[in-house]
Amino acid sequence: MIFRQLFDAQSSTYTYLLADSATREALLIDPVFEHARRDGALIEELGVKLVWTLETHVHADHVTGAWLLKCRFGSAIALSKDSGAEGADRYLADGESVVFGRRSVEVRATPGHTAGCLTYVLDDRSLAFTGDALLIRGCGRTDFQGGDAHRLFRSVRDKVFSLPATCLLYPGHDYRGLTASSVAEERLYNPRLADAVGEGDFVGYMTHLGLPHPKLMAVAVPANLRCGRPEKEDTMSKTDADWAPLSCTFAGIWELQPDWVAENSARVQIIDVREPAEFTGSLGHIMGAKLLPLGFLMERKQEIAKDLPVVMVCRSGARSAQATVMLGNAGYAKVANLAGGMLRWRGQRLPVEGGTD
Repeated sequence: MIFRQLFDAQSSTYTYLLADSATREALLIDPVFEHARRDGALIEELGVKLVWTLETHVHADHVTGAWLLKCRFGSAIALSKDSGAEGADRYLADGESVVFGRRSVEVRATPGHTAGCLTYVLDDRSLAFTGDALLIRGCGRTDFQGGDAHRLFRSVRDKVFSLPATCLLYPGHDYRGLTASSVAEERLYNPRLADAVGEGDFVGYMTHLGLPHPKLMAVAVPANLRCGRPEKEDTMSKTDADWAPLSCTFAGIWELQPDWVAENSARVQIIDVREPAEFTGSLGHIMGAKLLPLGFLMERKQEIAKDLPVVMVCRSGARSAQATVMLGNAGYAKVANLAGGMLRWRGQRLPVEGGTD
């Protein structure tokens, strides 16, 4: 079997590609909208046929790439019958199987993080993909989207911990860089759900987490209830730009990662749309960047050459995303946003002029 684990740095989401090496049929678990182009390139390079995209649940922190991949490869979309989503090709129930070539995954309903959470177990029970029901030394929250701590406790104990001790567990997220665990490890060491923890202890723990809602929840949940289908379907046309390793957000904004911009700064025009005090402030600015505050961008756009690619920059990526749209509408064909803005640039310790540690 072919197996690949892919990662989205912004939401710390894992995407998993599984393919039958004999028939080359494949499925993709939890694809991310902005990485549909990356995932598609891998699928084509490996020479596999994507037949399914599977969701472990309706995500609140990113938009699924299922619809984009269906448009490109004709793959079928599947997720829980209890998800409340529209537009899927198949709605899955506990105990069903999803077949890809000569292999399959078993569907296990593991509600609790949300009402429609599923865990997918490989046919030989050597691997399981737990979504947010069980994370490495943790679990998903239970305070929205039909979450219930009692249900999650029973789901993990009955449907995940009943797997062989050697079964490797692959979560939907990890925020520390950990990639996999096992049933035996989590039963021993998971501070929330280990065998030694009682249901009352777990419920009390989850009741008092006090976490803020995910920042993208208002966008992600409605989009994922449509299986990632944009309200404006022309977003799909934005998958063919080839001047850089671009990703397209669900809002239709082209983005570039800071490391690529740092390595290729001599090939692009870097336009910083912050205010002058920010440009010289604590975050500093990218070497060679030109300051054009957003409020003056259109009246000074002639200072930006149309025959060279443009990378727009601000503090977090929000104002520069707006600037990207404005320049695109003004006829600039090669323009992209710096993903995460100067905050991510500094977080990756890339070089700046000015600023403070």
